[in-house]
Amino acid sequence: MKRSVAYACSVVVLSALLVAQAEEKCQAVYGHGPNRLTVATGSPGELGLLKVIAEAFAAQHNATVRWRKAGSGKSLKLLHGKEVDAVMVHAPAAEKKAVAEGWARKRTLIGSNEFYIVGPKSDPAAIASAKTAAEAYAKIAAARARFLSRADNSGTHKKELAVWQKAGVTPEGAWYIQTHDFMTATLLRANEVEGYFMTDSSTWVAAKSQTPKLAVLFKGDPMLVNIYHALCQPEGATPGAALGAQFVEFLASKEAQRMFADFGKEAYGQPIYNDAAYAGQFE
Repeated sequence: MKRSVAYACSVVVLSALLVAQAEEKCQAVYGHGPNRLTVATGSPGELGLLKVIAEAFAAQHNATVRWRKAGSGKSLKLLHGKEVDAVMVHAPAAEKKAVAEGWARKRTLIGSNEFYIVGPKSDPAAIASAKTAAEAYAKIAAARARFLSRADNSGTHKKELAVWQKAGVTPEGAWYIQTHDFMTATLLRANEVEGYFMTDSSTWVAAKSQTPKLAVLFKGDPMLVNIYHALCQPEGATPGAALGAQFVEFLASKEAQRMFADFGKEAYGQPIYNDAAYAGQFE
């Protein structure tokens, strides 16, 4: 009897330790229900959109939603390693590969924003006159003007590399500063050193009051549309796989799509994401 009680206690203690360790890796936890879900994403978490969506989902599903802060590349790596149940990412080629290889499913369009190329208001590389993002990058490289790269395999980094490739430029040298950091942190550093940076529009709207030395110098190239999808684990791959699938379905629901379309209006006077209906025209 004593052994049974001791064993039961050890199981409870071990379970509690595993939960505590899992939550230590998380940036934030939303809801308090017994059904547990772990979601990896970058900017939607940083800027607060995930909080709004996750709290609504948690209330409806008696769940606890844990957020792992990670760029798109790292988020997909976490999904592949079965460390998370669902992701919100913007790396289309990598997403499609994940589904084709069978370790992700239910790839669902959920919304978009766009990329802006920001830089010093004096615009030393004269990119404001560029007609395309590739031309703007070529001008920066030719001027050897400071350019900051996240260099972290995120969706933003992947898009940046695609623009450099289109421009026919291999960025290297002291002018090309690799931060290995997240979007907001890199944007703030660009302000400090008065360098160019490609930021998403959502982060710019949220953080522009903290970047007085910078201005949006180029936008509007269709190549810079930034489309988000959600993906989840295959059935049974993780304890939270079924809940992850429900989360992806919720993201596409009318309720969550209204959150995408409205988020930011109160704080910034304008929405900072577009819903899936808008994003679909760029698929």
